[in-house]
Amino acid sequence: MKVHILDDWFDTLRGLPCFTKLDGHDVTVWTDHEPDPTKLAQRVADAECLVLFRERTKIGADLLDRLDALKLISQRSVYPHVDVPACTANGVLLCSNMHAGAPSYAAAEMTLALMLGHYRQIPQQAASLKAGQWQIGVGRTLRGRTLGLYGYGRIAGAVASYAKAIGMNVQWWASPAGRARAVADGETVAESREAFFATSDIVSLHVRLKPDTRGLITADDLAAMQPRSLLVNTSRSGLIGPGVLEAEIERGRIYAAVDVYDNEPMVDMDSILATHPNVLATPHIGFVTEDEFEMQFSDIFDQINAYAAGAPIHMINPEVF
Repeated sequence: MKVHILDDWFDTLRGLPCFTKLDGHDVTVWTDHEPDPTKLAQRVADAECLVLFRERTKIGADLLDRLDALKLISQRSVYPHVDVPACTANGVLLCSNMHAGAPSYAAAEMTLALMLGHYRQIPQQAASLKAGQWQIGVGRTLRGRTLGLYGYGRIAGAVASYAKAIGMNVQWWASPAGRARAVADGETVAESREAFFATSDIVSLHVRLKPDTRGLITADDLAAMQPRSLLVNTSRSGLIGPGVLEAEIERGRIYAAVDVYDNEPMVDMDSILATHPNVLATPHIGFVTEDEFEMQFSDIFDQINAYAAGAPIHMINPEVF
């Protein structure tokens, strides 16, 4: 098959063991990001299969209608960036391993790293030393602090285990079903949503972005957080109402550590999330590790080979096949 891999910005996949699974296919790897559907359609015009790097490129009818040769899109995990009805209308099969029960430990580790980075002022202290200076201030300890985890899922569960291991107190908020599961598991659930935000030293978001969770976190939620508390978002920017986090950061009461943005790549130096001293910002690297890529793309390449063998797996719109 003619396989085009999109958005492999550092040409990482060729160096992974799993890349050999594509032996026998005609593979093109694109190491830049092309957001324009017309231009993208021109460069992948002969593609029979598109491989997606998570949600880096949106796949809609404006692209699919131009790709007559396309038969398969292979990716892993959730697919809010893919217009599934448009795939079906164009006869394109979407395959995506939803990896039930397997959290992204890389994202969980990134959450812990952002918490530590903020509390111990690691970026600022390191920059001070490189500039020929010594300590620039006094950090804070995580042990004994209360971590509020919003969303009772797999990644949040991994974060909770890390937090408990270093002596943090963990409390939860989630959907009614999520809260019920947390209670059944013997976890601590806040008395109310407002109490959750008001009594957490750190609030970390771990919710899938869907139509009913977009804008889930409101201005009132952030206003309820205590001064000097920290909001961590390694999930999706759209979980927070438009402009809500920026407005609260500008007030100077709370801090934020963010790895996700409304528009990515985010290179807007006018954005308060990129420039404000109360924000520790990283460029969506929560899942960006060699180990995570090996796991994810091994599944993605297996899906391609299964399709080529006439027995597709992990089909999202099986009516196409």
